[in-house]
Amino acid sequence: MASVTEITADADFAQFKSAFPQNALLVTYFHAPWAAPCKQMTMVLETLASTYPADGSIGFVSINAEELPEVSEMYDVTAVPYIVLEKGGQVVETVSGSDASKVRAAVEKFAGKGDNRGKLGLPPPQTVTKQAQEPPTAAANGNLAGYAPSAQEPASAPEQTSKEELFERLGGLVKAAPVMLFMKGTPSSPQCGFSRQLVGILREKGVRYGFFNILADDDVRQGLKEYAEWPTFPQLWVGGELVGGLDIVREEFENDPDFLNEYAVARS
Repeated sequence: MASVTEITADADFAQFKSAFPQNALLVTYFHAPWAAPCKQMTMVLETLASTYPADGSIGFVSINAEELPEVSEMYDVTAVPYIVLEKGGQVVETVSGSDASKVRAAVEKFAGKGDNRGKLGLPPPQTVTKQAQEPPTAAANGNLAGYAPSAQEPASAPEQTSKEELFERLGGLVKAAPVMLFMKGTPSSPQCGFSRQLVGILREKGVRYGFFNILADDDVRQGLKEYAEWPTFPQLWVGGELVGGLDIVREEFENDPDFLNEYAVARS
């Protein structure tokens, strides 16, 4: 039966892909060791893999998104768990989040059903086509990325979200990672000069952080201004508390070189 292969180096992944059969389905699983949803997804992928034969028709690989940031960026990984399905060198589907039914449905869509599914306790196939919305959270720090777990949220209802519900959501988002950056765009593609400069500072200091692209969600973009009582972006949050924008963060580092040092990547 098939199993999940852990890839620990860029070269190993490139070699694995070059030798992988073109007509086979490759399932690449991006995870972070500290993200709780990844623990569940690891078990799901291992169980799912075990239902397929090791005959070269399907392959499962696991990648620590923090250890291989270049591969993560290549696949535009903006949250973990994140699963990429490829066939013939082309991405055919992606699944973000820890919904086991979604993952199973995606794999079965392109690889068919495996054996012994009931005995192994896999969830039933997904029957609802409406996708749950997830905030595009992620993290980066240049050479090493620390990814914030993607939050599972219910599918959006037609009614307008109440202020109370929005603030509850925002309260969770600002604590999604120890250091959270709410910015315009992503660390690899900032959409404003201030966001670009703040990303540069965090990268220079080696700070691990989660991010949220406010341009992807207008509710967050507008609601966070009131929630934080801070009208502009980017915004940097630490431990669920607002630090401020670019000028404040720059000033903090000027006054204290060790600012955010406890969240920095250890450098050799």
